[in-house]
Amino acid sequence: MAMLQEFKDFAMKGNVIDLAVGVIIGAAFGKIVDSLVQDIIMPPIGKLLGGLDFANYYVPLNGQAANLSLAEAKKLGAVLAYGNFLTILLNFVILAFVIFQMVRLMNKAQRKEAAPAAAEPAPPAEDIVLLREIRDALKR
Repeated sequence: MAMLQEFKDFAMKGNVIDLAVGVIIGAAFGKIVDSLVQDIIMPPIGKLLGGLDFANYYVPLNGQAANLSLAEAKKLGAVLAYGNFLTILLNFVILAFVIFQMVRLMNKAQRKEAAPAAAEPAPPAEDIVLLREIRDALKR
């Protein structure tokens, strides 16, 4: 029973719950970026490169014809699907850039919050104030 209670305490800590929320939001955000790349960015790039779906670019490795769709070519044998790889790579680059920008903004906000607190000096201790008054009295 002690181990069960220990696990419950661990699972209910704020860090674990924050991590779970972050993973769920990250997965949903990954789907948004995936849709952005596949549905909005890659079609114009594919059109510029020949008018085909960029994800269907591949090199056949077993001698089959190269004018089939990627799914049909995979059924016939091994293919080097470089178009799909480039699409996934672009997804990663966009996602990494957006996450970098979010972290950068959060760090900037944290620095702004910390700066005013550091600018205000703490009032001197009571004994220091008392010693200064004694010093000033002795000077007179």
